[in-house]
Amino acid sequence: MAEYESRKRGRPRSFHSKTEATIIQSVDKAITLLKVVSEGSGRSLSELSELSGQPAASAYRALVTLQKHGMVSFDEDAQLWQVDVESFRIGSAFLANTNMVEQARAIMTSLMTETGETTNLGIIAGDEVVFLSQVETHEPIRAFFRPGTHGSIHASGIGKVLFAFRPENQAAQLAKSINLVKFTDNSIMTTDELLQMRLETLRRGFSVDDQERTMGMRCIAAPIFNSFGEAVSAISISGPTVRVDSGRIAEYGEKVKVAADAITRNIGGKISAFDA
Repeated sequence: MAEYESRKRGRPRSFHSKTEATIIQSVDKAITLLKVVSEGSGRSLSELSELSGQPAASAYRALVTLQKHGMVSFDEDAQLWQVDVESFRIGSAFLANTNMVEQARAIMTSLMTETGETTNLGIIAGDEVVFLSQVETHEPIRAFFRPGTHGSIHASGIGKVLFAFRPENQAAQLAKSINLVKFTDNSIMTTDELLQMRLETLRRGFSVDDQERTMGMRCIAAPIFNSFGEAVSAISISGPTVRVDSGRIAEYGEKVKVAADAITRNIGGKISAFDA
């Protein structure tokens, strides 16, 4: 009897190509469309067509296919498309693979209580920030980032601190791909400013988004490290400048850093420091 070697396969044995020719265009377009749907609270076919850069007829066929699999749903009355429960289930599978959100929740709640400000947990994915979890303050004026929301690295506390705590060569490489959008007059607009911010953040141990995304709002963030000492996620507090005033930045920065270090310990991580 012939013996067969058991092997784990993630792709065909002969597969080596990483070119555009290996991408299935219809799948690529459907995923692009799903991302656009997820970024809104309900969007019409014409909006989705425009935002995804796809003809309305093609977008509609993709939406119907996604609807069949429970990824999106259609509100007949409002004539709007939105994400459905299967998208949530698939997204939750990512969170199930890490105990980060679970381990961070209690500490985030304590930090919110201590500072009175909204706390956030996020990561860098590609050249953007993705928010994983949030504990909202009870104050009437507050920041809101629902899980899955994307943000800009150069104009968010979490993005800035995770950029800063990357090794120098990785930070320099990432800097080339960041779209330095001017959201306010305080936004970082050059690579030199971005790299200077990195040094300042490393010296402090936490980052500050000082009205760089939205005027009147500040965000202070600190990194969370894995078992290899890599900054894989970060937590932050965000609130209006009338409460998170400049005189409290150092105080709040230390509180956020203490909370981030506690989460690092909870997940078995190794707290690291980089020379600025």
